Amino acid sequence: MSMEGIGQATASFGIFDHLDHAGGSLRQQYSDRLKIAAACDEAGFLTYHVAEHHGTPHGLAASPNLFLSAVAQRTKRLRVGPLVMLLNLYHPLRAFEEICMLDQLSGGRLDLGIGRGAPVELSFFGVSADERQDRYSEAAEIVLKAMATNRLTHRGRFFNMHDVPIALSPIQKPHPPLWYGTMKPETARWAAENSINIACVGKSTMIRAITNVYRANWKAQPAQVMPLLGMVRIVVIAGSDAQARALAAPAYARWIETFTFLSRTRDLPVPPNLPISFEQALDDGFCLVGSPSTVLEALTRQVTETGVTYVMSQIAFGDLPLAASLQTISFMRSTVMPHFA
Repeated sequence: MSMEGIGQATASFGIFDHLDHAGGSLRQQYSDRLKIAAACDEAGFLTYHVAEHHGTPHGLAASPNLFLSAVAQRTKRLRVGPLVMLLNLYHPLRAFEEICMLDQLSGGRLDLGIGRGAPVELSFFGVSADERQDRYSEAAEIVLKAMATNRLTHRGRFFNMHDVPIALSPIQKPHPPLWYGTMKPETARWAAENSINIACVGKSTMIRAITNVYRANWKAQPAQVMPLLGMVRIVVIAGSDAQARALAAPAYARWIETFTFLSRTRDLPVPPNLPISFEQALDDGFCLVGSPSTVLEALTRQVTETGVTYVMSQIAFGDLPLAASLQTISFMRSTVMPHFA
């Protein structure tokens, strides 16, 4: 396919992973993901981001920091990060301590995503939907406050601490880079004002609205580089378009089966932000599937359309074989990533 007329776009690349259940041995799946992380480290990906979920096969990284500490020991340059760490399910002092440990164990390679969590998953732990925003905001305040002191005192609605000695600290000062999942422009304004990296999911037009708002509200400090504006895309690359689709279609069906698990079993509406069918995912541009030239053309167009600076590639999902994920990494390293450098 011709690249003529598309124009040059620049972007860096990372990995996003729900660590959804492939249907087989959990031990083997964790082992396979660690092999993928090592391959991504060699290929020059920036960060391995992993989601936190509970009570669903859509997310097996119930303790993302535990999984990422294993990733950190098998990699040298690859950064690691929960996206997001559900602060509503941690005492904020404990969350702070885990964050410091992971930043130290990784040699200062932690990117910290924080968030609230889905109401149904929080309900499993007795956290009410009515409290989730206020509880999250207070917990985030405490975590960041702990980064800047050696004695922590806090009095709030949900947490009270008096003169707690702070024995741990992160390598990265004042704290590791922060990330937030951004689905609407008003959230992008808050993220820009606080210089927080963002991750978006959706169609190109919606993502462009978010990145436009971010750029309009971000005010650079001296020597400061703009945070990353990221989008999540499923990527499968093979020798031909037909081969890639034959791999991706059944894996996407399995991925959607776990994605909708809580909706089906708890009689809840299906989350609206992702296409249910593989063909719709292709049409929407959420799945980039094909030969190296096909994916390169589609990705170049999307980076230009969306205004993102960071592509969060979902290269392991559903029951996609390990060999297929490693093949995608190889093609991205040789063909796709150099084009965006």
